[in-house]
Amino acid sequence: MAIAEVSIVPLGTGSVSVSEYVAGAIAELQKSGLSFQLTPMGTIIEGSLEDVLAVIRKMHETPFNQGARRVYTTIKIDDRRDRKVQMGDKVQSVQKKLKKS
Repeated sequence: MAIAEVSIVPLGTGSVSVSEYVAGAIAELQKSGLSFQLTPMGTIIEGSLEDVLAVIRKMHETPFNQGARRVYTTIKIDDRRDRKVQMGDKVQSVQKKLKKS
């Protein structure tokens, strides 16, 4: 199971607002059926590495389809193969350790 964080920034749109473009990318992600969490600075996606990368590719294309002339995408991937881990597990692990201290 891979957990990825993606941030897609359209450039050359004539506006400093990007929420319309983010909404377009998230609509594409929703079609995939993958679990995700939208955050103020990006989106976290979990699923097989193949599925995650495929949907990120589609998400990257959506600003171009909406008229952006340039798109800057950053991706961070945590691909753990020794056991199944979900995004909530990572947060719970840290919270558990905070309670111990």
